Amino acid sequence: MIIPRNVLRFEVLLYLSLLIDTLSAAFVERAPPYGGDAADSGGDMFVVLVFVFFLLLVWLAARYRKNWARWTLVAALALSVLSLFDSLTRGLTLSSGIDLFSTVLAGAGMYFSFTDDAKDWFDSV
Repeated sequence: MIIPRNVLRFEVLLYLSLLIDTLSAAFVERAPPYGGDAADSGGDMFVVLVFVFFLLLVWLAARYRKNWARWTLVAALALSVLSLFDSLTRGLTLSSGIDLFSTVLAGAGMYFSFTDDAKDWFDSV
């Protein structure tokens, strides 16, 4: 199985976007937890599960031609753009700059998933 060039670009850009999001979540300063250590660890576990879910979606779309996974990623990107607009209205900070870069990478990856040889890849199932 040879993966088309645009599908590979899609996969790499989305994995890179997820890596940046993961590092951002780990190192960017967050508001102090209100519920104590248990609430903080529960929130961290939720973030980890969401990242694993998105990794699975990218893998299913790129390697197994799952079109529904690709469209789920499009919906998640749309929600991310809406969230980014809200974040940017409060001013450009390090966190919002990182989110902007990550969203641009994801948008570029999604663009590649709908162009040239990627269309044939997803339509051939």
